[in-house]
Amino acid sequence: MANATIFDAAVIGGGVVGAAVACGLLGAGLSTCILDEGDVAHRASRGNFALIWVQSKGLGMARYGSWTRASADAWADFAADLRAETGIDVAHQRPGGFSLCLSEEELEKRRGALTRMHNQPGWIPYDWEVLDRPALMREFPDLGPEVVGGLYCPLDGHVNSLRLFRALHAAFKARGGAYFPERPVTSIAPLSAGGFRIETPKGAIEAGKLVLAAGIANARLAPMVGLVAPVRPQRGQILVTEKTAPFLRHPVITVRQTDEGGVMIGDSAEEAGLDERIGLGVLSVMADRAMRMFPRIAALNVVRTWAALRVMSQDGFPIYDRSESAPGAFIATCHSGVTLAAAHERLLAPMIARGALDADMAPFSARRFDVPQAA
Repeated sequence: MANATIFDAAVIGGGVVGAAVACGLLGAGLSTCILDEGDVAHRASRGNFALIWVQSKGLGMARYGSWTRASADAWADFAADLRAETGIDVAHQRPGGFSLCLSEEELEKRRGALTRMHNQPGWIPYDWEVLDRPALMREFPDLGPEVVGGLYCPLDGHVNSLRLFRALHAAFKARGGAYFPERPVTSIAPLSAGGFRIETPKGAIEAGKLVLAAGIANARLAPMVGLVAPVRPQRGQILVTEKTAPFLRHPVITVRQTDEGGVMIGDSAEEAGLDERIGLGVLSVMADRAMRMFPRIAALNVVRTWAALRVMSQDGFPIYDRSESAPGAFIATCHSGVTLAAAHERLLAPMIARGALDADMAPFSARRFDVPQAA
């Protein structure tokens, strides 16, 4: 299949989102290719913090809360199947996650946000709780003196995101998918008989169905098939320490210990355009906050730092759409590709294979950004 030029489906974008959807399309019986820019792409997947997070997802869109939870619930089987198929252990764990607060004001703000979220119409409730400092000390004996309390949700977890990226591509190959790197898409044209012709500098591909999963590049590609993708880049920076003895049994929203022993720190959200450079000022603020939570981090050496670009819509929620003017064209874009990987492979891809998104996916349409002009 690697030398073919005609497929049942083509996925543009080879990051975690695109690879998960492509694996699902192959699972649904569609011959599928991935067209990928390769390592020159502004790939969010290379900088993911690797949380599978539920507790803070959905304020302003109840459907996003249920979608996130459905993916988190599917993750154990998803990870087990990837391991059985590829031999790669993505180190999925679901011990529950914490948000730690360094002031009473911060704690009250987080409590209020979660309360409002769970009070939304259409919300499907799940367990969460506010813990005081003594309760947190039972879970985190090394807790810093400034931590006043926190929130806990048993549905949260984490994973090794680089292994996930590798496993998805290995599974895609094992299922017979065709991966075409260094294939930036220059144009997309619907064919009169149905399907699409996708032009790249290395030749054209034809496919019956098309999925735009190219992250920030979706803003450019979507209008070619009658869709819109109002997305922008948002820079996030990450610190990684040397390996140390296990001391974090649970992921914290901004600090987690990986299965390999290093500590990852990452909580920046910067409007910096396409600038992927790191900044010592931001990194120092991140490190300071992490050390205030867990003072023992101060003794660890930093071994790596990097920045990557999140894919953010106007309201922060995913965009899933089907083109009305170019039947067979779909878009999938979000900033939580790891959390939603299981849903993309097991729930979204079968919808695309059937040719239509389920009715309950309507809240994710970009049509939510259409604001009528005032009379």
